[in-house]
Amino acid sequence: MAQTPPLSAQDIRAARLEKSTLRERDLAEQLGISEAELIAAHVGHGVTRITADPDRLMAAAETLGEVLALTRTPSCVHEKLGRYANYHSGEHASMVLNEEIDLRIFPRHWVHGFALDQQTEKGLRRALLVFDAAGDAVHKIHLRDGSDHEAWAGVVADLALDAQDDTLRTEPREAPEPARARADRAGELRENWDKLTDTHQFLTMVSRLKMNRLGAYRVAGAPYVRPVAPQSLEALFIELSAKQVPVMVFVGNNGCIQIHSGPVTNIRMMGPWLNVLDPGFDMHLRSDHVAEVWEVHKPTRRGMAVSVEAFDSEGRIILQIFGVRKPQDRAAEFEEIASALPEAAPVEVVS
Repeated sequence: MAQTPPLSAQDIRAARLEKSTLRERDLAEQLGISEAELIAAHVGHGVTRITADPDRLMAAAETLGEVLALTRTPSCVHEKLGRYANYHSGEHASMVLNEEIDLRIFPRHWVHGFALDQQTEKGLRRALLVFDAAGDAVHKIHLRDGSDHEAWAGVVADLALDAQDDTLRTEPREAPEPARARADRAGELRENWDKLTDTHQFLTMVSRLKMNRLGAYRVAGAPYVRPVAPQSLEALFIELSAKQVPVMVFVGNNGCIQIHSGPVTNIRMMGPWLNVLDPGFDMHLRSDHVAEVWEVHKPTRRGMAVSVEAFDSEGRIILQIFGVRKPQDRAAEFEEIASALPEAAPVEVVS
């Protein structure tokens, strides 16, 4: 059977004109291409190929004033309004750390970069877009009305690549890693868990035991973890809103984790979407993608770190929610709310 020839850049642009109301991600899925390939097809038509080097991109973002930072997964979109500042470079991990924009960046996944500058039915749209090797979005920086648009042309010129191709070669997408559990090493897991002094030690610890995060949760048992009913996330956010308990909400993909620190106030369910619609912070969660939720307790030097963590049916982490200790320590209130969430049936462990 003859294979269908790949779409040309012209074909992709024609499809975009025909379905101009669709989001790029949704249209790309319909066309059977990555979002990065869709964007690349518009090089020379309101799109410029730029470096994806986070050192250069974060420096450029600082000159643009107040912008919208967006990081997403297939199940959750995390948007923060603010200014990029206090960037720390690292070979394997970098970060932006301020009250508004809080990012953990993993540079090896920052592969393809684009500057988008287009007039749409809704007005001028300008953004810096970063994708991984498979063409999936890693991080996006959208300019707003109040951004420094006078700096835009200089930013794009400085970041632009010499080669401005309108086609893009992508690599196969990495399959999600399912839960890796070792029931035979449960005792060793709990012994090492008790010795944790920082939450960042956790993944190294479980990897050493030939497990991953979700697999370890399925094995550990009380008092380390508790399975929570997946549908209780809405109740969690409503209770956090009612009591105005500040939290840290982590959403991330392989290349970037974005964090909101503060209260959540305006909670709205729209079909399967659980939305937080607050000044400076929006979150859009596909609640029907949530397959497992865990209440997790990890010891640290500053006391017990309690989180509520959601996973999809393929084992991918969707989001993590922690109580906030600084500047006003209300973590105990978050822990009380988390502990009251209804329990789910235990998950069968397959080693």
